[in-house]
Amino acid sequence: MNEHLTGQSIDGGEAEQHLVVFTPSGRRDYFPTEVSALQAARKLGVDLDSVCGGRGICGRCQVVIAEGQSDDRVSPWNAVEQRYVDKRGALGEGRRLGCQAKICGDIVIDVPADSQVHRQVVRKRAETHPIVIDPVVRLYYVEVREPDMHDPSSDLRRLQMALAEQWGVSETHADLAVLRDLQKTLRAGEWKVTVALRKGRDIVALYPGFRDRGFGVAFDIGSTTIAAHLCDLASGEVLASAGLMNPQIRFGEDLMSRVSYVMMNPGGDGELTRTVREAVDQLIGEAAHEAGVERADILEATIVGNPIMHHLFLGLDPTELGGAPFALTLDGAFETPARQLGLNVAPGAFVYCLPCIAGHVGADTAGVVLAEAPYLSDELTLVVDVGTNAELVFGNKERLIACSSPTGPAFEGAQISCGQRAAPGAIERVRIDRVTLEPKFKVIGSDLWSDEPAFDEATRQTGVTGVCGSGIIEVIAEMFLAGVISRDGVIDGALAATFPRVEAVGRTFAYVVREGEPRLVIYQTDVRAIQLAKAALYAGAKLLIERAGGAAPQRVTLAGAFGSHIDVTYAMALGLIPDCDLAHVAAAGNAAGTGARIALLNLAARAEIEDVVRRVEKIETAIEPRFQEHFVAAMALPNKVDAFPNLAKVLTLPAAKAGDDDSGRRRRRR
Repeated sequence: MNEHLTGQSIDGGEAEQHLVVFTPSGRRDYFPTEVSALQAARKLGVDLDSVCGGRGICGRCQVVIAEGQSDDRVSPWNAVEQRYVDKRGALGEGRRLGCQAKICGDIVIDVPADSQVHRQVVRKRAETHPIVIDPVVRLYYVEVREPDMHDPSSDLRRLQMALAEQWGVSETHADLAVLRDLQKTLRAGEWKVTVALRKGRDIVALYPGFRDRGFGVAFDIGSTTIAAHLCDLASGEVLASAGLMNPQIRFGEDLMSRVSYVMMNPGGDGELTRTVREAVDQLIGEAAHEAGVERADILEATIVGNPIMHHLFLGLDPTELGGAPFALTLDGAFETPARQLGLNVAPGAFVYCLPCIAGHVGADTAGVVLAEAPYLSDELTLVVDVGTNAELVFGNKERLIACSSPTGPAFEGAQISCGQRAAPGAIERVRIDRVTLEPKFKVIGSDLWSDEPAFDEATRQTGVTGVCGSGIIEVIAEMFLAGVISRDGVIDGALAATFPRVEAVGRTFAYVVREGEPRLVIYQTDVRAIQLAKAALYAGAKLLIERAGGAAPQRVTLAGAFGSHIDVTYAMALGLIPDCDLAHVAAAGNAAGTGARIALLNLAARAEIEDVVRRVEKIETAIEPRFQEHFVAAMALPNKVDAFPNLAKVLTLPAAKAGDDDSGRRRRRR
């Protein structure tokens, strides 16, 4: 924590300065001693609630000081906080009042979801997708013979006999979790019960009387967000969806930070596992409540996630994934009783985890492959799941190759000075006038394009809060197309003399997206962060294309929450993806979550994806000598080496030569 994003303190004073980093927003700056967490949050535009004006009365500004930083980097517990606890009850574990916790050293501060004014918008919805319904769990209504003094057989044996006689289902069994309530249920139903049977053999639940509906839930556990979709197992209908920020983010924004936490803190893996399991169980409760479904009626769950999330959820140590050769504990599909994972659902319910492909190409990519089915296509297709770690698959029905690229969290708003995750008030679309360099933008929650401050009713109270991932892509692409930044990603300081939107910041320059409060600025460091992320992604794609023989993709599919909301034209203008006919570049939405739903609702799909994954070829970018070469070329906008003829059909790219750039600027100034 030694890099200052803006190059200067927000307060600009002479006092000793401490670096403060807020999660999950990723916003950071230096502040002097004795500034409270609430004051720092307000200065940075961090979403931290407060009603009482910092007097320690309302308790809405609760924050969590990062593990191991509470002793000397923040002021001690004080009388105001104790008064609040005495009157209102204890704060959550590890929490402080943000208005009372004062900064005494470099520190990481987490803002819990319930302390935020505007709850996170988890942009992972259940995409419409045709699925053949063939659930792993089916319901069977049976009438069981009552016990008889002349027949010593047990209640379970008579239930099994009823299933065999009335449904032709034999060799069934139940474990202790189901057996505990077996006798009570049989008698409550007057010997007429509905049996939930998994794979025709495992009794996972038993209900008195007649039931005709059972439910399952599909999870996409991402490093940033977790999404859940509650489905009717018989109809396939999505009854409710719920999502939240992955609470593991307080242990590190990116995956390697979390692995490092495990390595440096004995028992850290257990802590991360407990955190994600609690979040998953919380989502089950939220989705069930929304749909009016009892937890005990949820009979099956499926899980997708990147390898580190996959391992941590299952309680497997992810340490080996932190360094070469990135060995997985488990790469095949895996199923286990839900209760062993701490999930409160039907007593005998199981959780099925899709297989992982490689050390950094996980079950989430398997879900994307299952949903998009490139293995059934004649076209050469590049599938990119854009997230903190981009996972790519290229090929067709003849051959599939996969890799991952370390893009980092920049695309999701982290590590960007004005960046934030998608939430109401975040700028998601940007246009820059080619003559005046004045911007117009659109924020989440509003359909209006504005040059400030024309908001509709949905966003009038929220206002503008920051720039989310799709907005960051567009503003930097627009800066490039308007000549504000060069092909090498350098902000043109010569424009500062004529255009007030370009201003000097130390030895570099910046572009002001928005004046007012908060003031939103794109700094040179922000441009570099996006260049590094997009270069890593593009270099991974180039490796796959070369390994497959060099033929360009005929179709590009962008998956994931971020990939679903970026404009594909701007993605290509930055060189985020290889050149392709833009008519054949599309967003697939939350394809990983769709794959999890397919596996939930169709038993045969599980065997299908397990077979496909075994045949996928893997490339490890960390040891590929050509990766660095492609990475360096991809740092340029859109690329130093590769041409983009399809992009040229829809956009006029800035001239590559400095002289052409200068002449363009002279024309604009006149």
